[in-house]
Amino acid sequence: MFRTEINPAAAQKKINFSSSILTIGSCFSDAMGYRFRQNKFSVLVNPFGTAYNPISIIRLLEYALNKQTPPESGFVNTQGLWAHYDFHSQFSSPDKEELKSRILTALAQVHEFLKCADYLLITLGTAMVYEHETLNAIVSNCHKVPAREFSKSLLEEAKIIDAFKRLQEKLHAFNPSIKLILTVSPVRHLKETLELNMVSKSILRTACYKFIMQHENANYFPSYEIMIDDLRDYRFYKPDMLHPSDVAEDYIWSKFTAAYLDEETLQLIQKWSVVQKALNHRPFNIASEGHQKFIQHTIEQLLELSDKFDITEELNKLKAQLL
Repeated sequence: MFRTEINPAAAQKKINFSSSILTIGSCFSDAMGYRFRQNKFSVLVNPFGTAYNPISIIRLLEYALNKQTPPESGFVNTQGLWAHYDFHSQFSSPDKEELKSRILTALAQVHEFLKCADYLLITLGTAMVYEHETLNAIVSNCHKVPAREFSKSLLEEAKIIDAFKRLQEKLHAFNPSIKLILTVSPVRHLKETLELNMVSKSILRTACYKFIMQHENANYFPSYEIMIDDLRDYRFYKPDMLHPSDVAEDYIWSKFTAAYLDEETLQLIQKWSVVQKALNHRPFNIASEGHQKFIQHTIEQLLELSDKFDITEELNKLKAQLL
Protein backbone atom coordinates (compact mmCIF):
# COMPACT_ATOMS: atom_id res chain seq x y z
CA MET A 1 0.00 0.00 0.00
CA PHE A 2 1.55 3.28 -1.14
CA ARG A 3 -1.21 5.72 -0.17
CA THR A 4 -4.43 5.97 1.82
CA GLU A 5 -7.30 6.74 -0.53
CA ILE A 6 -10.54 8.25 0.74
CA ASN A 7 -13.74 7.05 -0.88
CA PRO A 8 -16.69 8.96 0.62
CA ALA A 9 -19.84 6.98 1.33
CA ALA A 10 -22.49 7.19 -1.37
CA ALA A 11 -25.24 9.70 -0.65
CA GLN A 12 -28.74 8.30 -0.22
CA LYS A 13 -30.30 11.04 -2.33
CA LYS A 14 -28.38 11.55 -5.56
CA ILE A 15 -27.85 14.68 -7.63
CA ASN A 16 -28.93 14.72 -11.28
CA PHE A 17 -29.44 17.31 -14.00
CA SER A 18 -32.85 18.24 -12.65
CA SER A 19 -31.31 19.17 -9.28
CA SER A 20 -30.75 22.79 -8.22
CA ILE A 21 -27.67 23.52 -6.12
CA LEU A 22 -26.59 26.58 -4.15
CA THR A 23 -22.92 26.80 -3.14
CA ILE A 24 -21.86 29.28 -0.48
CA GLY A 25 -18.89 29.95 1.77
CA SER A 26 -15.14 30.06 1.23
CA CYS A 27 -13.36 30.33 -2.11
CA PHE A 28 -13.49 26.53 -2.38
CA SER A 29 -17.25 26.81 -2.89
CA ASP A 30 -16.36 28.79 -6.03
CA ALA A 31 -14.20 25.89 -7.21
CA MET A 32 -17.00 23.38 -6.67
CA GLY A 33 -19.64 25.71 -8.08
CA TYR A 34 -17.54 26.34 -11.18
CA ARG A 35 -17.43 22.62 -11.89
CA PHE A 36 -21.18 22.28 -11.42
CA ARG A 37 -21.68 25.15 -13.85
CA GLN A 38 -19.12 23.79 -16.30
CA ASN A 39 -21.07 20.54 -16.36
CA LYS A 40 -24.42 22.22 -17.07
CA PHE A 41 -26.07 21.88 -13.66
CA SER A 42 -28.57 24.40 -12.34
CA VAL A 43 -26.33 26.12 -9.80
CA LEU A 44 -26.04 29.45 -8.02
CA VAL A 45 -22.41 29.99 -7.06
CA ASN A 46 -21.42 32.00 -3.98
CA PRO A 47 -23.89 34.83 -4.67
CA PHE A 48 -22.66 36.94 -1.73
CA GLY A 49 -18.97 36.52 -2.50
CA THR A 50 -16.63 34.58 -0.27
CA ALA A 51 -17.39 34.23 3.43
CA TYR A 52 -15.15 32.11 5.59
CA ASN A 53 -16.55 31.64 9.07
CA PRO A 54 -19.78 29.69 9.76
CA ILE A 55 -21.51 32.48 11.70
CA SER A 56 -21.21 34.94 8.82
CA ILE A 57 -22.24 32.33 6.24
CA ILE A 58 -25.32 31.36 8.22
CA ARG A 59 -26.22 35.01 8.85
CA LEU A 60 -26.24 35.68 5.09
CA LEU A 61 -28.50 32.70 4.49
CA GLU A 62 -30.84 33.87 7.24
CA TYR A 63 -31.04 37.33 5.67
CA ALA A 64 -32.07 35.65 2.40
CA LEU A 65 -34.56 33.24 3.98
CA ASN A 66 -36.22 36.01 5.99
CA LYS A 67 -35.98 38.62 3.21
CA GLN A 68 -34.28 40.70 5.87
CA THR A 69 -32.45 43.94 5.18
CA PRO A 70 -28.94 43.87 6.71
CA PRO A 71 -28.51 46.28 9.64
CA GLU A 72 -27.75 49.89 8.80
CA SER A 73 -24.94 49.84 11.37
CA GLY A 74 -23.01 47.39 9.19
CA PHE A 75 -22.43 49.89 6.39
CA VAL A 76 -18.98 51.46 6.40
CA ASN A 77 -17.18 53.92 4.13
CA THR A 78 -13.50 53.22 3.59
CA GLN A 79 -11.22 54.75 0.98
CA GLY A 80 -14.18 56.40 -0.72
CA LEU A 81 -16.22 53.22 -1.11
CA TRP A 82 -19.24 52.00 0.81
CA ALA A 83 -19.25 48.37 1.96
CA HIS A 84 -21.04 46.22 4.53
CA TYR A 85 -19.38 44.17 7.25
CA ASP A 86 -21.55 41.13 6.44
CA PHE A 87 -20.63 41.07 2.74
CA HIS A 88 -17.55 40.51 0.61
CA SER A 89 -15.75 43.52 -0.86
CA GLN A 90 -17.20 42.73 -4.30
CA PHE A 91 -20.27 44.40 -2.80
CA SER A 92 -18.88 47.92 -2.69
CA SER A 93 -19.81 51.19 -4.32
CA PRO A 94 -19.12 54.93 -4.07
CA ASP A 95 -22.90 55.28 -3.72
CA LYS A 96 -24.45 53.83 -0.56
CA GLU A 97 -27.95 53.50 -2.00
CA GLU A 98 -26.62 51.69 -5.06
CA LEU A 99 -24.82 49.26 -2.75
CA LYS A 100 -28.00 48.66 -0.74
CA SER A 101 -29.86 47.93 -3.96
CA ARG A 102 -27.25 45.39 -5.07
CA ILE A 103 -27.32 43.66 -1.69
CA LEU A 104 -31.11 43.44 -1.63
CA THR A 105 -31.14 42.13 -5.20
CA ALA A 106 -28.67 39.37 -4.26
CA LEU A 107 -30.70 38.46 -1.17
CA ALA A 108 -33.91 38.32 -3.21
CA GLN A 109 -32.22 36.11 -5.81
CA VAL A 110 -31.09 33.64 -3.15
CA HIS A 111 -34.52 33.72 -1.47
CA GLU A 112 -36.18 32.69 -4.74
CA PHE A 113 -33.52 30.09 -5.55
CA LEU A 114 -33.84 28.44 -2.13
CA LYS A 115 -37.57 27.94 -2.64
CA CYS A 116 -36.91 25.10 -5.05
CA ALA A 117 -33.24 24.25 -4.39
CA ASP A 118 -32.46 20.59 -3.82
CA TYR A 119 -29.02 21.04 -2.27
CA LEU A 120 -27.20 23.66 -0.24
CA LEU A 121 -23.43 23.11 -0.24
CA ILE A 122 -21.67 25.10 2.49
CA THR A 123 -17.87 25.31 2.49
CA LEU A 124 -16.40 26.35 5.84
CA GLY A 125 -13.03 28.08 5.75
CA THR A 126 -12.12 29.02 9.31
CA ALA A 127 -13.34 29.14 12.90
CA MET A 128 -11.30 32.30 13.48
CA VAL A 129 -13.56 35.34 13.65
CA TYR A 130 -13.21 39.10 13.95
CA GLU A 131 -15.70 40.93 16.14
CA HIS A 132 -16.30 44.66 15.79
CA GLU A 133 -15.79 46.12 19.25
CA THR A 134 -18.35 48.91 18.92
CA LEU A 135 -21.02 46.93 17.07
CA ASN A 136 -20.43 43.84 19.23
CA ALA A 137 -20.90 41.69 16.13
CA ILE A 138 -18.84 39.15 14.18
CA VAL A 139 -18.01 40.50 10.73
CA SER A 140 -17.50 38.63 7.49
CA ASN A 141 -15.05 41.20 6.12
CA CYS A 142 -13.09 43.96 7.87
CA HIS A 143 -12.88 46.08 4.69
CA LYS A 144 -9.44 47.48 5.65
CA VAL A 145 -10.86 49.20 8.72
CA PRO A 146 -8.06 49.62 11.33
CA ALA A 147 -7.36 46.40 13.27
CA ARG A 148 -7.81 48.20 16.61
CA GLU A 149 -11.57 48.25 15.98
CA PHE A 150 -11.78 44.43 16.08
CA SER A 151 -11.05 41.62 18.48
CA LYS A 152 -10.00 38.21 17.19
CA SER A 153 -11.05 34.86 18.62
CA LEU A 154 -11.79 31.24 17.80
CA LEU A 155 -15.42 30.21 17.68
CA GLU A 156 -16.55 27.62 20.17
CA GLU A 157 -17.80 24.37 18.71
CA ALA A 158 -21.14 24.67 20.54
CA LYS A 159 -21.82 28.10 19.02
CA ILE A 160 -21.30 26.72 15.51
CA ILE A 161 -23.58 23.75 16.16
CA ASP A 162 -26.32 25.97 17.58
CA ALA A 163 -26.11 28.26 14.55
CA PHE A 164 -26.45 25.30 12.19
CA LYS A 165 -29.41 23.94 14.15
CA ARG A 166 -31.13 27.30 13.82
CA LEU A 167 -30.40 27.39 10.09
CA GLN A 168 -31.61 23.83 9.57
CA GLU A 169 -34.93 24.60 11.25
CA LYS A 170 -35.46 27.65 9.05
CA LEU A 171 -34.43 25.79 5.91
CA HIS A 172 -36.77 22.90 6.66
CA ALA A 173 -39.70 25.26 7.26
CA PHE A 174 -38.89 27.16 4.05
CA ASN A 175 -38.09 24.19 1.79
CA PRO A 176 -38.63 20.78 3.43
CA SER A 177 -36.91 18.84 0.63
CA ILE A 178 -33.59 20.69 0.60
CA LYS A 179 -30.48 18.71 1.56
CA LEU A 180 -27.58 20.33 3.40
CA ILE A 181 -24.02 19.31 2.49
CA LEU A 182 -21.22 20.61 4.72
CA THR A 183 -17.53 20.49 3.92
CA VAL A 184 -14.40 21.98 5.45
CA SER A 185 -12.34 23.86 2.89
CA PRO A 186 -8.97 22.31 1.99
CA VAL A 187 -7.51 25.82 1.66
CA ARG A 188 -4.99 26.52 4.42
CA HIS A 189 -5.34 29.75 6.40
CA LEU A 190 -1.83 30.70 7.44
CA LYS A 191 -2.53 34.29 8.47
CA GLU A 192 -2.92 33.07 12.06
CA THR A 193 -0.05 30.50 11.78
CA LEU A 194 -0.18 26.88 10.68
CA GLU A 195 -0.76 25.72 14.25
CA LEU A 196 -3.89 27.85 14.64
CA ASN A 197 -5.07 26.79 11.20
CA MET A 198 -5.09 23.18 12.42
CA VAL A 199 -6.98 24.17 15.57
CA SER A 200 -9.48 26.14 13.50
CA LYS A 201 -10.07 23.30 11.03
CA SER A 202 -10.45 20.86 13.93
CA ILE A 203 -13.17 23.01 15.50
CA LEU A 204 -15.04 23.17 12.19
CA ARG A 205 -14.69 19.43 11.61
CA THR A 206 -15.88 18.50 15.10
CA ALA A 207 -18.84 20.86 14.86
CA CYS A 208 -19.81 19.36 11.49
CA TYR A 209 -19.53 15.83 12.86
CA LYS A 210 -21.73 16.50 15.88
CA PHE A 211 -24.31 18.40 13.84
CA ILE A 212 -24.49 15.72 11.12
CA MET A 213 -24.98 12.99 13.72
CA GLN A 214 -28.14 14.78 14.89
CA HIS A 215 -29.66 15.66 11.50
CA GLU A 216 -30.45 13.04 8.87
CA ASN A 217 -31.15 15.72 6.26
CA ALA A 218 -27.52 16.86 6.38
CA ASN A 219 -24.33 15.27 5.04
CA TYR A 220 -20.61 15.88 5.29
CA PHE A 221 -18.21 15.66 2.36
CA PRO A 222 -14.50 15.28 3.29
CA SER A 223 -12.79 17.85 1.03
CA TYR A 224 -10.25 18.75 3.70
CA GLU A 225 -9.49 15.13 4.54
CA ILE A 226 -9.00 14.22 0.87
CA MET A 227 -6.49 17.04 0.52
CA ILE A 228 -4.37 16.32 3.59
CA ASP A 229 -4.74 12.53 3.97
CA ASP A 230 -5.35 11.24 0.44
CA LEU A 231 -3.41 13.60 -1.84
CA ARG A 232 -1.02 14.55 0.98
CA ASP A 233 1.68 16.24 -1.09
CA TYR A 234 2.85 19.79 -1.80
CA ARG A 235 2.74 19.10 -5.55
CA PHE A 236 -1.05 19.26 -5.25
CA TYR A 237 -0.94 22.88 -4.06
CA LYS A 238 -0.72 26.05 -6.10
CA PRO A 239 2.55 28.04 -5.83
CA ASP A 240 1.21 29.90 -2.77
CA MET A 241 1.21 26.56 -0.89
CA LEU A 242 -2.26 27.43 0.43
CA HIS A 243 -4.77 26.63 -2.30
CA PRO A 244 -5.31 23.23 -3.94
CA SER A 245 -4.03 23.06 -7.51
CA ASP A 246 -6.41 22.54 -10.42
CA VAL A 247 -5.40 18.86 -10.41
CA ALA A 248 -6.31 18.59 -6.72
CA GLU A 249 -9.62 20.38 -7.22
CA ASP A 250 -10.46 18.05 -10.10
CA TYR A 251 -9.60 15.04 -7.95
CA ILE A 252 -11.80 16.25 -5.08
CA TRP A 253 -14.58 16.96 -7.59
CA SER A 254 -14.27 13.40 -8.94
CA LYS A 255 -14.69 12.04 -5.41
CA PHE A 256 -17.72 14.27 -4.90
CA THR A 257 -19.39 13.18 -8.14
CA ALA A 258 -18.74 9.51 -7.37
CA ALA A 259 -20.52 9.89 -4.02
CA TYR A 260 -23.33 12.30 -4.89
CA LEU A 261 -24.26 11.86 -8.57
CA ASP A 262 -26.44 9.05 -9.90
CA GLU A 263 -25.08 6.66 -12.52
CA GLU A 264 -26.94 8.18 -15.46
CA THR A 265 -25.67 11.65 -14.59
CA LEU A 266 -22.09 10.39 -14.28
CA GLN A 267 -22.34 8.86 -17.75
CA LEU A 268 -23.75 12.09 -19.18
CA ILE A 269 -20.89 14.07 -17.64
CA GLN A 270 -18.44 11.74 -19.37
CA LYS A 271 -20.16 12.38 -22.72
CA TRP A 272 -20.24 16.11 -22.06
CA SER A 273 -16.50 16.18 -21.24
CA VAL A 274 -15.77 14.73 -24.68
CA VAL A 275 -17.90 17.43 -26.30
CA GLN A 276 -16.24 20.12 -24.17
CA LYS A 277 -12.80 19.12 -25.41
CA ALA A 278 -14.09 19.37 -28.97
CA LEU A 279 -15.60 22.79 -28.25
CA ASN A 280 -12.27 24.02 -26.87
CA HIS A 281 -10.38 22.86 -29.96
CA ARG A 282 -8.67 25.72 -31.82
CA PRO A 283 -8.24 24.87 -35.53
CA PHE A 284 -5.31 25.97 -37.67
CA ASN A 285 -7.64 26.48 -40.64
CA ILE A 286 -11.35 26.83 -39.92
CA ALA A 287 -12.18 26.48 -43.63
CA SER A 288 -10.42 23.14 -44.09
CA GLU A 289 -12.53 20.15 -45.06
CA GLY A 290 -11.28 18.25 -42.03
CA HIS A 291 -12.34 20.93 -39.59
CA GLN A 292 -15.73 21.38 -41.22
CA LYS A 293 -16.35 17.64 -40.78
CA PHE A 294 -15.14 17.96 -37.18
CA ILE A 295 -17.66 20.75 -36.53
CA GLN A 296 -20.50 18.73 -38.04
CA HIS A 297 -19.59 15.69 -35.93
CA THR A 298 -19.45 17.83 -32.77
CA ILE A 299 -22.88 19.29 -33.58
CA GLU A 300 -24.25 15.75 -33.84
CA GLN A 301 -22.74 14.91 -30.44
CA LEU A 302 -24.28 18.04 -28.95
CA LEU A 303 -27.72 17.26 -30.33
CA GLU A 304 -27.62 13.87 -28.61
CA LEU A 305 -27.47 15.76 -25.30
CA SER A 306 -30.08 18.40 -26.16
CA ASP A 307 -32.85 16.70 -24.19
CA LYS A 308 -30.70 16.68 -21.03
CA PHE A 309 -29.61 20.32 -20.77
CA ASP A 310 -29.48 23.57 -22.68
CA ILE A 311 -26.92 23.50 -25.50
CA THR A 312 -28.14 26.60 -27.35
CA GLU A 313 -25.01 28.71 -26.79
CA GLU A 314 -22.60 25.95 -27.82
CA LEU A 315 -24.71 24.99 -30.82
CA ASN A 316 -24.85 28.55 -32.11
CA LYS A 317 -21.08 28.96 -31.82
CA LEU A 318 -20.49 25.81 -33.84
CA LYS A 319 -23.07 26.63 -36.49
CA ALA A 320 -21.43 30.03 -36.94
CA GLN A 321 -18.26 28.21 -38.04
CA LEU A 322 -19.98 26.18 -40.75
CA LEU A 323 -19.20 27.37 -44.27
